[in-house]
Amino acid sequence: MNGLAPLRHVSYRFLLAGRTVNALGNSFAPIALAFAVLDLTGSARDLGLVVGARTLANVLFLLFGGVLADRLPRHLLMVGSNAAAAVTQAAVAVLVLTGTATVPLLVALSVVNGVASAVALPASAALLPLTVPERVRLQAIALSRICLNSAMVLGAPIAGVTIAALGPGVGIAVDAATFVVAGLCFALVRVTMPARSGERSHVLADLRTGWVEFRSRTWLWVVVAGFSLLNAAWSGGLYVLGPVVADQTIGRPAWGLVLAAETAGMILGGLLAIRLKLRRLLLVGVVSCFGMALPLFVLGGYPQLWALFLAMFVTGLTLEQFGIAWETTMQEHVPADRLARVYSYDMVGSFAAIPLGQVAIGPIAEVTGLRAALIGAGVVAVVATLGMLASRDVRTLRHRLPEDASRPVTESVP
Repeated sequence: MNGLAPLRHVSYRFLLAGRTVNALGNSFAPIALAFAVLDLTGSARDLGLVVGARTLANVLFLLFGGVLADRLPRHLLMVGSNAAAAVTQAAVAVLVLTGTATVPLLVALSVVNGVASAVALPASAALLPLTVPERVRLQAIALSRICLNSAMVLGAPIAGVTIAALGPGVGIAVDAATFVVAGLCFALVRVTMPARSGERSHVLADLRTGWVEFRSRTWLWVVVAGFSLLNAAWSGGLYVLGPVVADQTIGRPAWGLVLAAETAGMILGGLLAIRLKLRRLLLVGVVSCFGMALPLFVLGGYPQLWALFLAMFVTGLTLEQFGIAWETTMQEHVPADRLARVYSYDMVGSFAAIPLGQVAIGPIAEVTGLRAALIGAGVVAVVATLGMLASRDVRTLRHRLPEDASRPVTESVP
């Protein structure tokens, strides 16, 4: 099937453009914020507090973001979220550029930014299947991820050089500007919201319905539980300790190249996923998650540029198999009118331990040393992946290929 077929649909093109611009700006944000905090205090503990505060706020408001995305026009929610994110990032940029930034101020703005993101994430994930027919859904997901990763692979090295030359404040300002452009793109998306089953209910009832959909699918909550641990290890190791190791070894511009290597691998992984026809799509995706441990082991044991570059490229290649498999599986097996709420439970569960990982990894590294903390994070990633594969539902869930579209879908429901 033609991998570019989704581009025939106008709303998909605007959605793709908005998400791609967001990704380009966001490739600047983590690098710029990390080095802004390190320049301010030099403390991995403070960096963990700033990034952890954003993630915690994001997790706490995701469920309500899912309810809103199943009730209100999803593209308009994304417009509002991007506007709020633009304001908060602009404020951070001003503080950093004027030398008036403090850790409490950065934490407060990170919290606001996390709330804005909590509205956008479920809406964005649940909006995509409304812009294309089911027969090209996997291609639309893969193409979207290829464009997002291409933007990041271009943005990360540019971000590294820009931040090294002009400072972190400029990098954060670039991110603020891209939120404005992306919001304009989302405003041009035109889709019909799926009909809600049953009568309109209050927020708590909507949350309960989403929970029932979530817990009734064993494969879903098992993978989400596994990713809670996996994401904690990955985010703490890569985004908190990674910049510290980079400052001591390869340097800031090279760290941007290392992050870009992951997204380069994701681009190749997306091109590969478009061509694969797998009935055990989720199984292959979960097995691919072993790749997330590789950069953590390399950072802890041999932080040389070529080794980090290769490790991150392989991780991107394998991780993209999971990302496309997971989005396709969710959109295939969850009713469209409840998809945003289920996505919000997925995101809350997957992200729940990230703030803990980000805040805890600094003190752990101070006690054990950077190397031991990073290798320990890699071990956690391996154990989390093995835990997901222990579930029979994860190993046996079948994907409906395009030629099977007329057949009923079967899945394990306890």
